[in-house]
Parts: sequence; structure tokens; C-alpha cells
Amino acid sequence: MNDFLLKRLIKNYDDVQNPAVRTRYGTVSGIVGIIVNILLFTGKGMVGLLSNSVSILADAINNLSDAGSSIITLLGFKIASKPADKDHPFGHGRSEYVAGLIIAFFILLLGFELGKSSIEKILHPQAVDATAVTIAILVASILCKIWLCLFNRKLGKRIGSSTILATSQDSLNDVVATSAVLFSTVVSILTPLELDGYIGVLVALFILKSGIDVVRDTLNPLLGEAPDSSLVTQISKQLLSYEGVIGIHDLVVHNYGPGRIFATVHIEVDSSVDILISHDIVDNIERDFATKYGIQLVGHLDPIVTDDEKVNSLHKLTMECVKEISPSLSIHDFRVVIGETHTNLIFDIMVPIDFPTSNRDLCQQIEQRVKTRDEKLFTVITVDRGYTVDYNE
Repeated sequence: MNDFLLKRLIKNYDDVQNPAVRTRYGTVSGIVGIIVNILLFTGKGMVGLLSNSVSILADAINNLSDAGSSIITLLGFKIASKPADKDHPFGHGRSEYVAGLIIAFFILLLGFELGKSSIEKILHPQAVDATAVTIAILVASILCKIWLCLFNRKLGKRIGSSTILATSQDSLNDVVATSAVLFSTVVSILTPLELDGYIGVLVALFILKSGIDVVRDTLNPLLGEAPDSSLVTQISKQLLSYEGVIGIHDLVVHNYGPGRIFATVHIEVDSSVDILISHDIVDNIERDFATKYGIQLVGHLDPIVTDDEKVNSLHKLTMECVKEISPSLSIHDFRVVIGETHTNLIFDIMVPIDFPTSNRDLCQQIEQRVKTRDEKLFTVITVDRGYTVDYNE
């Protein structure tokens, strides 16, 4: 059913890398959410007032806030679709994350207000006057929210949108909340027990926990989290598949919103090859990444000496020393300055950001190991800390 709807509501719905298609996904999610939640708010609001149930009224207000969240989703995708301008040269894609963060704060506010009203109901209990109509409205609400949760989850996963996934999680929260309200309502009909306030507190705690989770998931991209390791590996393997590329290093990936990825990388080529040929290879790589993968990649040409047996031997020796310390370390930009009394090995070393050894101690360990091979060898090391993969394995 979901695919049936998407085919008719979204043109080229399979082209999820297209920013315009992503915007239409967000629009559909927002409009469907507004319609469903306003209907549920109207139904449950009337039932809550008639039955004097604080938990049903709170659930109705929850649906009203969900309608507001859907409006925020619409605005977020609309702003995210704006092209780059003078003040925002990388586009407005991160506004989608901001929209998800606002939804998360709505969830937290709802949990706090629901908890407060539920505690008041515990302190000042009032009888709930529920009927069969009340039960029917709550059951229908649960079924609607289950469908809305699955619908948004499908949309969110298809386009990789944390905002729509946050909306899906909110719908799942509503299923749990309304189920708890339904349980307390049935108990109030069948027994003299008044669970209305207690159930409200439990639901509030659940909602607060889920709101904190959504804050974490949407805040991390805004703060500049490390790129997904599978994406880094995929980019690395693709780069190394080009003929003429010896190795790569210093790959940096920036996320400016879903479908808006920028990257820079140093591409190693044989120094003996004509510079124009190597430059053409890098140009082709940049063009392919833009057209095939939607990644704006800038490659820095890095000539490497490959036909000097002395340099190659020293490079191999240095690599062995580094790998003895940790397999997670790698070196690049290796150069050699040979003198009469000593030889300098000059290189950069890539170190995971959470590597326990300090930069100074690490450099000392490497030099000690190198000198055990040859006392005339000295190291000049630049340490690069960050997210790393073994690009050239």
C-alpha cells in the first residue's frame, strides 16, 4: 500500500538521491502527518472531555503537537531544498537536521507536561467515565499510529532522513502511550481501580527517554560527527580502483545535509608519469564522483617516487616499524634526505583520534624502532589524528 501511495504522490520516487525528490518525500510525510493527527486530536479531545480522563486529554494534546511537528517537517524540507547562496555556499541541507531537533524538543516538552498532569491526577484522583465509544476511538487511534509509524519509517529509511525517522519514532511513542491509556481506561470500567495518573507517569517517562534519543540522533550531524565508516571505505575502494592511482591519504568527508556530501583527498600517482596525464586522471575521478555518486570531491595530486630502490627499501622498513606498534597506523608523504653521517626519513602518520599514546611518545617509539634497524636513520614525523581507515590495504 505504501509503494502504491508513493508512486502516485511522488514523481520519480525511486530517485532518492535527487534533492527535489527528497523534498517531495518530506512534503508527503508532513501532509499525511498533519491530516492524521488533527483527526485523532479532534476525536480523542472530545472523548477526553466527556470522560474526564487526564490521560486521554494528554494523548489528544500529544496528537496536536504531532501535527505541529509535521508542519516543522514540511518547513525543514522546504528550507533544505533551497540552493546554495552567498551566505550558505554549501546549501541549506542541515536545516533538515534542525527540524528533527525541534521535533525532539516537542517530544521532551510533551513528556514533561504529561508527567506533570499525571502526578496531579495521582494526588487528586477523579473517576473516569469511559464508554464503548471511548474504547473504539482509542483502538482506532492505535491502528492509525501503527500505520503512520511504518509509513514514515519506510520513507525515512528510503531517503536516509533522520527527521522523518524521528517522526516515525514519535508515532511509535504514541502507540505505546495510547495503549497504556486504553489499558487504564478498560481497568477503570471493569474495576474500582484508578490507574489514570499512574499510567500517565509511565507514558511520560517513556516519551522523555525517546525524546533524548532523538536529540542525540539529530544533534550529532549538526556537531560534525565522523562520517559513516562504510561510506569512507566505499569512497576509498572506488578511488583505488582507477588505473594510475597508487594510493590515497588525508581523505576528509563533510556532510552538509542528506545527499550533500563534500570530500577532499590526496591521490598518489607515479612521479615518472607525465603530469598532464596524472592531472587528467584526477579530473576524471572528480567528475565521476559528482555524476555517479553525488559527492563533490576535490583531489590533490601527490607524486610518489616508485623507481628508487633505496627509498622503497626505507619506506618498507618504516612501515614495518609503524605496524609493529599498531596495525591501525599508516604513513604517507614519505620522503628521504640522505646525508654523509645520517639519513632523515620524513613522513606523515595517520593516527586514530582515540589512540591512547601521545603524539610525542608515538614519535619516540617509531624512532627507537627505526634506529634498531640502522643507527644512522632519523625520523621527522608529522602526526595527523582523525577518523582513519587503512586506505591502501
